[in-house]
Order: sequence, then C-alpha cells, then structure tokens
Amino acid sequence: MDATSTCPSYSARDYKSEVKPVWCPGCGDYSVLGSITKALAELSIPPESVALVSGIGCSSRLPAYTNVFGFHGVHGRALPIATGIKVSRPELTVIASGGDGDGFSIGGNHFMHACRRNVDMTYIVMDNEVYGMTKGQASPTTAPDWEKSKLTPQGTGINPFHPLVIALAAGANFIARGFSGDQNGTAQLITEAIRHPGFSFVQLLSPCVTFRPEQRDWKDMVHPAAVDPTDDPARAARRLMTDDGFNVGVLYRGSRKPFQPDRRASVDSVADLEKEFVL
Repeated sequence: MDATSTCPSYSARDYKSEVKPVWCPGCGDYSVLGSITKALAELSIPPESVALVSGIGCSSRLPAYTNVFGFHGVHGRALPIATGIKVSRPELTVIASGGDGDGFSIGGNHFMHACRRNVDMTYIVMDNEVYGMTKGQASPTTAPDWEKSKLTPQGTGINPFHPLVIALAAGANFIARGFSGDQNGTAQLITEAIRHPGFSFVQLLSPCVTFRPEQRDWKDMVHPAAVDPTDDPARAARRLMTDDGFNVGVLYRGSRKPFQPDRRASVDSVADLEKEFVL
C-alpha cells in the first residue's frame, strides 16, 4: 500500500463522482462500487493518489462513478494499462477492474502475465458468468449446461474457466473471492488486497439478475472458506481444485517480491525521444 498513517481521514463519498450509475436494478456492481469506496476510505488514500483502470463491459463503467484518476480502456486491456501506470508512477495506488468476459476471454492472456509479473496492484473482477452488456451470452465462467442464451441454447458444453486456479498457477501474490451482497465483507477483502504487496486478484461474485435471475440464490450459497488462508502454493492448489465456487474469503497470501523496474536509471528527455522519429 502506498498510503501512510499520516493521511487525512476520508469517507466513502469522497471517492464517488456525481455521475449516476446506469446498471440494471438489482445488479451486484452497485454494491461493489460501494465496497471499493469503503475500502479506499478505510485506507485513507487521497483520491488523487488512486488510479482506477477498466476495460469494456457493465462493470468497466466504474471509473466514471469514482472521484479518482480513471482510465476507461479497450476490451481486455485494463491490466497492461494499469501495469504501465504502476511501473511509471509507483507512488500511486493502482486498481484494475472488469468483468469475467473482459478479463478472462479477450483479456485472458494479459491476466496470466499480470499474475506472472507480480506488479504491486489490485485486480477486481466482477464475475456474473454472462456477457450482460451485450444481452446475455455465455462467458468464460458460464457453466457448460446453461441453456438460456440464444447463441448457445443447448449450453456451451465447455468446462468453465477457473480464474483462481489460473491466478495461483501464474503467480498472483494474493487471491481472494467475495460476494457483492456482503458489501462490508467485500470492502475488507479489497482493503487487504490493496495492502498486500504484489499482484492481488479478487474475484467478486456479482449477480446479473437481468440475464441470470437464478443468481439471486447466490446469497444462500456463498459460505466462508473452511480453512484459513495459506502462504503455501501447494496447499492453496489442493484447496482450490476442490473448491465449489462459493467459498469466500482470502484464499492465498504469497510472499513473492513485487516487480518494479529501477527508475534510478537515466531517462531520455522528450527532445531526445523525438530525435528517434526524425526521418
């Protein structure tokens, strides 16, 4: 975390913009927005010291609804943009956000390599197992037998992507899962993720009641993980491979040293860089 105890006190409202969210009624992303602003207030990070980067999708509208530096990127590219910001401005608290389609489909390759690089930033994925903004297609995390999409009326027949397993195998330094319906619990997970050095990944089960109304039942299905968090990748792998998809809490805390380039090396001036482009 980049903030210190000398920072002034802030409230969650200090991190919210005047732009009114346009998510569907009942969308879990409303609660996630509240959790993020509560976490930042808990950490007392000045709004101007936070950069929030997103891709494309319903959840990727987050930067517009916050009063921090925001970057609304292109589909699947939130993580390389966030990485560039963090390595060039390490004093900033950098958060990337998006959905399961944005993060695990077109952004899947960036996800794996962001875990591998272990830059000190936090990635929050609002997973509703559907492409909501484009009206209800199966996403990488959709169960193979979901038959409610017109594109796959007999289900996809493909095993879903398991982001927590991939994150661990690729080298993420902090892995957690939360449920948007528990705003305070989710805020605590995000707080811990930001505080933990290295690449922190938080999967948030965030129901899309418009295209997946059955997800209203998630509130009765989520449960605290049966075992304490571990710093042993082998133990974490065993518990994740037997995970039912609804364990919530911190699942893994690693100890890898975050990657940060040496900024003490000489940097060319803008004039020197422009000389390279002279024909």
